[in-house]
Amino acid sequence: MPQRQLPIFPAGAAHITSELAVMKEEGVVTYFNGHMPIFRHPAADIGTFRMITAQFCVHGLCRQAQISRVFGVPAISVKRAVKRYREEGPEGFYGQPRRRGPAVLTPEVLQQAQALFDRGLGVLEVAAELGIKANTLGKAVRAGRVHKRTGGPAGAPANAPEPSTKSERSQTDQRAEMGVGATNTVERLAASVGLVGAVDVKFVPALDVPNGGVLLALPALLATGLLRHTKRYFHLPNGYYGLPSIFLLLAFLALARIKSIERLRYCAPGEWGKLLGLDRVPEVRTLRAKLGHLSQQGQPLPWSAELCREWMQRAPETAQVLYVDGHVRVYHGELTKLPKHYVARQKLCLRATTDYWVNAMDGQPFFVVHQDVDPGLLQVLEHEIVPRLEQEVPHQPSAQELEEDPLLHRFTVVFDREGYSPQFLRKMKGRRIACLTYHKHPGADWRPEEFYTRQVTLVSGNVVRMELAERGLYLGGVVWVREIRRLMADGHQTAVLATDYRSDLAPVAATMFARWSQENFFRYMRQHYGLDQLIEYGTEEIADTTRVVNPAYRHLEGQVRSTVSRLHRAEARFGALALEDEIEPRAVAAYQEEKAQLREQITTLETQASALKAERKKVKRHITVGELPEEDRFERLKVPSKHLIDTVKMIAYRAETAMAHVVRETMTRHDDARSLLRAIYSAEADLMPDERAGTLTVRLHHLANRASDNALQHLCAELNATETVFPGTDLRLVYETVS
Repeated sequence: MPQRQLPIFPAGAAHITSELAVMKEEGVVTYFNGHMPIFRHPAADIGTFRMITAQFCVHGLCRQAQISRVFGVPAISVKRAVKRYREEGPEGFYGQPRRRGPAVLTPEVLQQAQALFDRGLGVLEVAAELGIKANTLGKAVRAGRVHKRTGGPAGAPANAPEPSTKSERSQTDQRAEMGVGATNTVERLAASVGLVGAVDVKFVPALDVPNGGVLLALPALLATGLLRHTKRYFHLPNGYYGLPSIFLLLAFLALARIKSIERLRYCAPGEWGKLLGLDRVPEVRTLRAKLGHLSQQGQPLPWSAELCREWMQRAPETAQVLYVDGHVRVYHGELTKLPKHYVARQKLCLRATTDYWVNAMDGQPFFVVHQDVDPGLLQVLEHEIVPRLEQEVPHQPSAQELEEDPLLHRFTVVFDREGYSPQFLRKMKGRRIACLTYHKHPGADWRPEEFYTRQVTLVSGNVVRMELAERGLYLGGVVWVREIRRLMADGHQTAVLATDYRSDLAPVAATMFARWSQENFFRYMRQHYGLDQLIEYGTEEIADTTRVVNPAYRHLEGQVRSTVSRLHRAEARFGALALEDEIEPRAVAAYQEEKAQLREQITTLETQASALKAERKKVKRHITVGELPEEDRFERLKVPSKHLIDTVKMIAYRAETAMAHVVRETMTRHDDARSLLRAIYSAEADLMPDERAGTLTVRLHHLANRASDNALQHLCAELNATETVFPGTDLRLVYETVS
């Protein structure tokens, strides 16, 4: 029997199997069977490599997985090579590759395109005529497969610029001498020395511009008031970027879900500039400087107040019922030690400020009141929000109508349990303002027999059934109110108090139980618009006359609550302690001892609580900022920039809401409208300006599915009907999808 030869491989060889190995030296790959070389080929010869390894697998010398592991090639590539070897043999790896012919630009299409070019048409017109992409035809022109006419009559001018691709723009922007994307060198130099003002807006043909879908929101933004009254309340010194461009950029960033100005650092400035008709958008430092100038030198508060009045005047029915709620904005910085607030969504006490928002029943915002030191919902309502609403809410009853009907009210304000106060309800009743809130101390449940089924029409238009009941209540002995209760399926009863004496039971219930719209607004704005983002770093001094809670009082208040809580727990244990049925002498002694200890503990806690309460009475509950000890002094966060950005975000949210109403007309799942709009805002688009026709065509790419495309086409048709002109130009916006 012959002896099997032991495999002896050269040093440095990689083992494929126990008998096969491979080694690469000086650009040559050698395969070994034991110590004998059997194949050799240059390392760059991929065809021979595939043929040899496939041969190994076909003849059973190794497995496909071993080839994939040793050489680091995909398993599918090895499988294809083995299949080719079996079907075609070694010759299959050295033949000419089979290539697919042109699928779009066939010889016939190229011939037609050349004929159109010879007539003097441009790339965009030829592409539209043949029903192909302008990008595809442009590549054929650059490759010399078709030739544009150099002289010019007929359609477009012969020297009309071709649309640029994203790759071409990226290369051009990187080579710019004055920063990425800053290609307009001459006007930038002139603006930098103050020779010219804002640069003219000029669009150039561009393909596949990221976030181009935000341009679909421009008609809604302008209709909502983004640029209305800006020249009256704001101004900018001479510079390259004009006022409309800054406001449009801020709104587009909000819609594109770029939640802070800092995140603009990681976006291509040249691509964003194409959406504004500029070579690039300002860098973060420049944008912050302009925002600071607009906030300090401009008037964000009067501007937002005028927009609020216009929103109410244009939809007076939405201003008849107003939701008011506070939003706690947490501050994690170290510039100042703000007072602590309880943050319900995190169930923690954190340093924060409070913003009070006034919204319509459908959640759309009207205005916001920023509070450096939060005096509470009742104080803000009585002294800031209600006086403003009395002046701005449209279609209020006249003095004569109010006198003739003692139950008539001006408008309705809805708020949560924080605003529960019989005295406040009485004051608002005297000012003829109806209030809706939850009952803070509802007492015992009502009998189920009192409830009966009512059909209630919600804000969305849906009709639901509710089990409702009503009683009259002389609340706190100071004001007569309607108490309305809803019986839930689990037996829970929700109590509502109302001083609206005219409306039917069902509308009052629908109004109160629609408060979720404002909570949804807060959640959506935090998640998608960065409502809690810090807009500007820095603090400002608070007036010394501002009243704040005395830190000493707050400390004593905490001690009192802690002591009283311990006292109540001890009393509960004392009352629950009892002997078992079988009384033994030992058990009686233990029972008496524990009772005595609890009684002593209760007496001690009662003494401590009384002493702390007496001490608390001697301390002022509120003092002025000027009276605060030095270690407790704090400053407020800068407000003007925050208010300006919040107003722009309100405009963006209102514009998005208007667009959502349009796309819902063709959608079966209405709740997906905002998700679809977010996809549209992030979609790429082709920008095709036509100076002769006076149009700017925004051509969007297809979305994820046919249903979304149908909704997008319906939206484009509605937007085209507005015939919106891009600010600063004479170009009418035309929206369409890629054919």
